[in-house]
Amino acid sequence: QDVMDIEVKPKPSRPHWYERHVQPCVAELLGSALFIFIGCLSVVEDSGGTGRLQPALAHGLALGVTVAVLGDI
Repeated sequence: QDVMDIEVKPKPSRPHWYERHVQPCVAELLGSALFIFIGCLSVVEDSGGTGRLQPALAHGLALGVTVAVLGDI
């Protein structure tokens, strides 16, 4: 009787090829583009007295937003 009570679990299905290959590449492309775009814009609009602080904060904010938005992928 104990041998017959064993539950057979189905094998988890593999993710679709899109989720394995295309989605991570698109997320990397969007994340890098956002990171570089915001970083470059922070240097173009330099307000004089901020020095290195403004680009550093802009890059940090861009990285935080990218991870929050695209982190599930």
